[in-house]
Amino acid sequence: MCLILFAYKHHPQYPLIIAANRDEYYNRPSLSATFWVDSPTILAGKDLQQGGTWMGLTTRGRFSSLTNYRDPARNNPQAPSRGQLVYKYLNSDVSPKDYLKGLENGGADFNGFNLLLGTTDSIYYYSNLEKTIRKVDKGIHGLSNSFLNVPWPKVTKGMKALKDCLQNSTVKKEQLFKILADKEQPEDHELPQTGVSLKWERILSPIFVESPSYGTRCSTVLLVDHKSHVQFWERSFTPKQQGRWSEVCYEFDIKG
Repeated sequence: MCLILFAYKHHPQYPLIIAANRDEYYNRPSLSATFWVDSPTILAGKDLQQGGTWMGLTTRGRFSSLTNYRDPARNNPQAPSRGQLVYKYLNSDVSPKDYLKGLENGGADFNGFNLLLGTTDSIYYYSNLEKTIRKVDKGIHGLSNSFLNVPWPKVTKGMKALKDCLQNSTVKKEQLFKILADKEQPEDHELPQTGVSLKWERILSPIFVESPSYGTRCSTVLLVDHKSHVQFWERSFTPKQQGRWSEVCYEFDIKG
């Protein structure tokens, strides 16, 4: 994912609400979210190039999602796939904190990443650049390609929109998808400086990203209520065909 907006123990009906966009090169093959044949408790999309995933949850209530940390100067093309970090947590029985403590070399072998993982009872955040395990507080949070809650324009705007959306007791998926579809570009003076060109800072700055070769591949909305009932929607977009998408939807009850 390249933008994760989430409300944790903030809404009276849903202890966990997530609205997230995955940005990726259009030519990188992937599958839409489904229950994995070889790991049937896992609901997630799949990166067909490296076999991992960017976001997923399990029927036992484990959740994880990941964003890349944008710093092209540190990028190692031979580094292992960061999507394996999400998959390995989902496919384990280790506690969130112990999983993070057990990362070899603190995840230093990977290119920069931000990892969210946990359950509806507790969520943890870890970046291999900060190297500090943080328990996520109750409230509304945003994560893009810097650290958690760093106020990039898309993060600030998305968090405010999510807060406004959750003022009502009824949460509507279309309102969340509307937040994720925002293509407005910030002013140049608001843009972060991450080591890419100004042209690319502009391209990457909206909540929904579009370019000839790279952009938002899918949007995901996840709701988990106090009865541990899960509602999950994912919209996958057809590159260069604005307004067209395919959607998958899943509902199930978490069973510990």
